[in-house]
Amino acid sequence: MEPPSKHIWYGHEVTVSAYNSVFWQTDSINPSVAAWGDTLKPGMKTIAVSRDLIEKGLTHNTMVKIDTFPDTFYVKDKMHYRWRNRIDIYMGKDVKKAREWGRKKLIICYAVPINPIHTTNEEN
Repeated sequence: MEPPSKHIWYGHEVTVSAYNSVFWQTDSINPSVAAWGDTLKPGMKTIAVSRDLIEKGLTHNTMVKIDTFPDTFYVKDKMHYRWRNRIDIYMGKDVKKAREWGRKKLIICYAVPINPIHTTNEEN
Protein backbone atom coordinates (compact mmCIF):
# COMPACT_ATOMS: atom_id res chain seq x y z
CA MET A 1 0.00 0.00 0.00
CA GLU A 2 1.42 3.42 -1.01
CA PRO A 3 1.66 6.17 1.59
CA PRO A 4 -0.74 9.05 1.02
CA SER A 5 0.59 11.93 -1.08
CA LYS A 6 1.82 14.98 0.82
CA HIS A 7 0.95 17.29 -2.10
CA ILE A 8 -1.89 18.08 -4.47
CA TRP A 9 -0.72 18.75 -8.02
CA TYR A 10 -2.42 21.51 -10.02
CA GLY A 11 -2.08 22.30 -13.72
CA HIS A 12 -2.06 25.82 -15.13
CA GLU A 13 -1.20 27.46 -18.46
CA VAL A 14 1.34 30.29 -18.18
CA THR A 15 3.62 32.36 -20.36
CA VAL A 16 7.17 31.06 -19.92
CA SER A 17 10.27 33.15 -20.60
CA ALA A 18 13.83 32.96 -19.30
CA TYR A 19 16.13 35.11 -17.20
CA ASN A 20 19.74 35.37 -16.11
CA SER A 21 21.67 36.50 -13.06
CA VAL A 22 23.08 39.64 -14.66
CA PHE A 23 22.77 43.18 -13.27
CA TRP A 24 20.63 44.64 -16.04
CA GLN A 25 17.93 41.96 -15.60
CA THR A 26 17.50 42.32 -11.85
CA ASP A 27 16.74 45.06 -9.36
CA SER A 28 19.15 43.62 -6.83
CA ILE A 29 22.60 44.75 -5.73
CA ASN A 30 23.70 41.14 -6.20
CA PRO A 31 22.01 39.55 -9.25
CA SER A 32 22.71 36.03 -7.91
CA VAL A 33 20.54 36.57 -4.82
CA ALA A 34 16.87 35.81 -5.45
CA ALA A 35 13.86 37.51 -3.85
CA TRP A 36 13.58 35.03 -0.96
CA GLY A 37 17.33 35.22 -0.27
CA ASP A 38 18.45 32.08 -2.12
CA THR A 39 21.77 32.27 -3.95
CA LEU A 40 21.32 31.24 -7.57
CA LYS A 41 24.05 29.30 -9.35
CA PRO A 42 24.20 28.31 -13.03
CA GLY A 43 22.71 24.85 -13.53
CA MET A 44 20.08 25.18 -10.80
CA LYS A 45 16.56 24.13 -11.80
CA THR A 46 14.95 27.33 -10.62
CA ILE A 47 12.12 29.59 -11.70
CA ALA A 48 10.80 33.03 -10.86
CA VAL A 49 7.03 33.50 -10.70
CA SER A 50 4.76 36.48 -11.23
CA ARG A 51 3.28 37.62 -7.95
CA ASP A 52 -0.30 36.68 -8.90
CA LEU A 53 0.85 33.04 -9.08
CA ILE A 54 2.13 33.20 -5.50
CA GLU A 55 -1.52 33.64 -4.46
CA LYS A 56 -2.34 30.41 -6.35
CA GLY A 57 0.19 28.44 -4.26
CA LEU A 58 3.43 28.88 -6.24
CA THR A 59 5.38 30.07 -3.22
CA HIS A 60 9.03 29.70 -2.19
CA ASN A 61 10.41 26.19 -2.91
CA THR A 62 7.22 24.95 -4.62
CA MET A 63 7.96 22.00 -6.92
CA VAL A 64 7.05 22.74 -10.55
CA LYS A 65 6.99 20.54 -13.65
CA ILE A 66 7.17 22.47 -16.92
CA ASP A 67 5.80 20.97 -20.13
CA THR A 68 8.70 19.86 -22.41
CA PHE A 69 11.20 19.56 -19.50
CA PRO A 70 11.89 16.24 -17.73
CA ASP A 71 13.23 17.99 -14.60
CA THR A 72 11.50 19.37 -11.53
CA PHE A 73 12.05 23.08 -10.95
CA TYR A 74 11.75 24.99 -7.68
CA VAL A 75 10.33 28.47 -7.12
CA LYS A 76 13.19 30.60 -5.80
CA ASP A 77 12.44 34.07 -7.15
CA LYS A 78 9.64 36.58 -7.73
CA MET A 79 9.10 38.64 -10.85
CA HIS A 80 8.40 42.37 -11.05
CA TYR A 81 4.85 43.44 -10.13
CA ARG A 82 4.00 44.29 -13.76
CA TRP A 83 3.99 40.63 -14.87
CA ARG A 84 0.87 38.44 -14.64
CA ASN A 85 0.42 34.68 -15.13
CA ARG A 86 4.07 34.23 -16.02
CA ILE A 87 7.18 32.30 -15.00
CA ASP A 88 10.84 32.79 -15.89
CA ILE A 89 13.21 29.85 -16.14
CA TYR A 90 16.62 30.58 -14.64
CA MET A 91 19.40 30.11 -17.21
CA GLY A 92 22.46 31.15 -15.22
CA LYS A 93 24.54 33.75 -17.03
CA ASP A 94 23.82 32.41 -20.55
CA VAL A 95 21.96 35.40 -22.00
CA LYS A 96 22.10 33.95 -25.53
CA LYS A 97 20.36 30.75 -24.40
CA ALA A 98 17.66 32.78 -22.61
CA ARG A 99 17.05 34.91 -25.72
CA GLU A 100 16.87 31.81 -27.91
CA TRP A 101 14.27 30.33 -25.55
CA GLY A 102 12.09 33.38 -26.12
CA ARG A 103 8.55 33.29 -24.80
CA LYS A 104 6.09 30.40 -24.95
CA LYS A 105 2.70 29.44 -23.57
CA LEU A 106 3.09 26.14 -21.72
CA ILE A 107 1.31 24.04 -19.13
CA ILE A 108 2.95 23.77 -15.72
CA CYS A 109 2.04 21.44 -12.86
CA TYR A 110 2.84 22.52 -9.33
CA ALA A 111 2.66 20.80 -5.97
CA VAL A 112 0.80 22.39 -3.07
CA PRO A 113 1.36 20.74 0.33
CA ILE A 114 -1.65 19.11 1.93
CA ASN A 115 -2.33 20.46 5.40
CA PRO A 116 -3.07 17.44 7.57
CA ILE A 117 -6.02 17.71 9.91
CA HIS A 118 -4.74 17.42 13.44
CA THR A 119 -7.04 15.59 15.78
CA THR A 120 -6.54 15.18 19.47
CA ASN A 121 -7.26 12.07 21.43
CA GLU A 122 -9.18 13.35 24.44
CA GLU A 123 -9.16 9.94 26.16
CA ASN A 124 -5.45 10.14 27.02
